[in-house]
Amino acid sequence: MNVILHIERLVLDGIDLEPAHHPAMQAALAAELGRLVARGGLGPSLAAGGALPSLPPGAFELSGAGNPRRLGRQIARAVYGGLAR
Repeated sequence: MNVILHIERLVLDGIDLEPAHHPAMQAALAAELGRLVARGGLGPSLAAGGALPSLPPGAFELSGAGNPRRLGRQIARAVYGGLAR
């Protein structure tokens, strides 16, 4: 099964991330989200194919501020929580 996920815009209010760290955060987010989908699948509404115009924000406890890879993984887990419903 192939899954194509396109995130057009990601808004992170209150998180100060230097522009130079964006690629590392994005790579970590993509890798972790891919791992989670491969392991746990998608929610019933998306498993048969479909699209979501938006995803409600997931809350997460920010730990390791300044570490773009850790931030990417945390964001991926929050996003996956919305996709797996």
